[in-house]
Amino acid sequence: MLQRLVCSLVFLFFSAAALAAAPSIELQDLDGKPRNVSEFIGHGKWTIVVAWAHDCLICNHEIREMAAFHDDRKDKDAIVLGVSIDGMAQIGEAREFVADHKLPFMNLLAEPEQGVMSQFDGQYFVGTPTHYFYDPSGRLVARKVGPLKRKDIEEFIEALNERPYASQ
Repeated sequence: MLQRLVCSLVFLFFSAAALAAAPSIELQDLDGKPRNVSEFIGHGKWTIVVAWAHDCLICNHEIREMAAFHDDRKDKDAIVLGVSIDGMAQIGEAREFVADHKLPFMNLLAEPEQGVMSQFDGQYFVGTPTHYFYDPSGRLVARKVGPLKRKDIEEFIEALNERPYASQ
């Protein structure tokens, strides 16, 4: 059952050798302050990076589940980091999205270009939403493009916690 769930989510797994450490990607928060994603990844907690855009219908529906997941797990074992691909040209819309959805997690701003988002995993960025799963040590273990339910995130993390993928 668990194996079918993981397969049905179409997660892409990566080898430890290919992506051993948290990425160092300079972005801005929604106040214009420079931030590095490494500030949020690899500090003893799972980090789910969700790439979103203010006009993405799926993002607008699922972001509340990301917020609830973050609220429930932030003091335990996992956090969410949002990355808006709206860019500086639409920073007002990105701020409005965060305010409208009352997002409790940090959100950074990326320009809507292939080069920035592909730095998260070295793969072609398909679109929003895209979720990147980083383990507590900062290693990228999966990517999911498309809608994702909170329950699926929790089951995926639990499965990896039960079956450590350890170094290969």
